Amino acid sequence: MPIMINLDVMLEKRNMKSNELADKIGITTANLSILKTGKAKAVRFSTLEAICRALNCQPGDILKYTEEE
Repeated sequence: MPIMINLDVMLEKRNMKSNELADKIGITTANLSILKTGKAKAVRFSTLEAICRALNCQPGDILKYTEEE
């Protein structure tokens, strides 16, 4: 998939664990894991907004487009 999820990178930069982020934004750790591993088919803007607010980052810090080979 050409959309890369860099959520684990942002979590590391902010010294935050996945379960802490899940609690802050109000989703399950299982759903956060699906997003983090790139297995999600979609993400709600409200969820993306909550992640960006909690991590003090921009959507582009989490999502990256790459050309498929």
